[in-house]
Amino acid sequence: MKLTLDARGDVNWVRGYAAGAVRIGERLVSTSCIVSADTLITDWDAPSPAQLATAHLEPVFALNPEVVLLGTGRTQRFPSAPVREAFASRGIGLEPMDLHAACRTYNILVQEERRVVALLFPE
Repeated sequence: MKLTLDARGDVNWVRGYAAGAVRIGERLVSTSCIVSADTLITDWDAPSPAQLATAHLEPVFALNPEVVLLGTGRTQRFPSAPVREAFASRGIGLEPMDLHAACRTYNILVQEERRVVALLFPE
C-alpha cells in the first residue's frame, strides 16, 4: 500500500509498505530497522520480533523516545517479558502492532511532532 503525506521534507516518513519491505523516504528497506523523524538505522541486528531481546534495544533508547511502535510483520506479536520490562522501567510506551498499523501510526505521531520511534520488521 502506498501512503501519501504532504508534509515536511526533512522527516523520515513511511511512504509505503508491501510484503517484505517498507519505503522510508526514497529508501526501500527489506530488513528490520529503527526509524524516527530524523534517524534511520537499517543495520540493526534484531533478526525477528520473536527473537527481540534487551541487547537489541540500546540504539532505540539512545533516541530518547516517548513511545515506541513495534511493527511485527503480518500479524501482531508481543515481545518477551524482559523486553516489555526494559521499556516500562524507563517510562517509555511500547505498542506492538502489525507492520501496516505501525507504519500508519508512526506517520501520524511524527506529524504531531511526538518523539516516536518505530521498530519495523518487514516480512
